[in-house]
Amino acid sequence: MSDRIRALVVDDESLSRRGLLIRLQGVPDIEVVGEASNGRTALEAIRRSQPDVVFLDIEMPGMSGLDVVSQLPTETMPLVVFVTAFDRYAIQAFEARAVDYLLKPVDEERFADALEHIRQQLQQRKAADQRDRLVQLMADLRGSTDWPDDLADLEPGGSAATGIAPVLAIRQGREIVRLPLASIDWIDAAGDYMCVHASGQTYILRGTMKSLEDALDPAAFQRVHRSTIVNLGRVERLRPHMNGEFFLILAGGHEIKLSRTFRDKVEHFLRAGRIH
Repeated sequence: MSDRIRALVVDDESLSRRGLLIRLQGVPDIEVVGEASNGRTALEAIRRSQPDVVFLDIEMPGMSGLDVVSQLPTETMPLVVFVTAFDRYAIQAFEARAVDYLLKPVDEERFADALEHIRQQLQQRKAADQRDRLVQLMADLRGSTDWPDDLADLEPGGSAATGIAPVLAIRQGREIVRLPLASIDWIDAAGDYMCVHASGQTYILRGTMKSLEDALDPAAFQRVHRSTIVNLGRVERLRPHMNGEFFLILAGGHEIKLSRTFRDKVEHFLRAGRIH
C-alpha cells in the first residue's frame, strides 16, 4: 500500500459530495484523486485514477451505485464505501454482508470508523472478498437466477441443438431476461455468483465458472483468469503488464487482466488477428 490512500467521491448531490470531500481533505493519509456526479463519469474516473477506495452514493439517477459496482472488473476493483439514505431495514442488509457504508447525514464518529476499516482492509488486501459480498448483496436486493436451462441445450462447441441462437435466461427482479450469448462482453465470478456483463448492463446469476466455461463456444469465449471469461470478439488491444501478465482492453475501455496461468491464450489472441 502507498503512503496515502487514494480516494474518489461519487454523489449526484453537490452538497453531500462537497461535505465528504472536505472531510477527506482533512485526513493526513488520504489523497482525494477525483469526484464524479453520476455513475457513467464515476466509471471513467475509476478507470482513469485507479483509486484505492470509492465513496459511492447508492441512489443516483440513471446508473445507481450498485450498477457502478457491477460494471467494475473483479481484478481492478477498489474498496467501496456506500453512502446511502436507505432506511433501517436496508441498512441491516448492508451490515449483514459486512459492507462499508455511511448513512446520510454522515456522522463524524461513523466516518472515522469507516476510515479505520478502510486502512485495515487495504493492509489485508481484502478487495476481492468485498467484491464477493457486494455481489451477494446485489443478488439479495435485485433477485438472481440459478443455472439457466437454456445452456443445457448447447452441444459441445457451443451450437444450439434447436438451431436457435443460444441464450441465458436471467431473472432481473420480477422479469426474465433472455440474453443472447453473442451480446456478452465478459463474465466474472464473485463467490457463489457470476456477473454477466453485456451491452452496458450487468446481470447476476448463481452458478460455477467451470460449468459456464464448458458450455460456451471456445472459439468465441476464453477464460483469461481464474475468475474471468471474455468474449474474444470484444477484445481490441493487448497491453503488457509486469511479471508476464497482460491486460486485455475491451471495446468500451474495460481492462481485464490476463494472468500468467492463462498466458498461452496470448498466442491464441495473436493468431486470431484481433489484437495489436
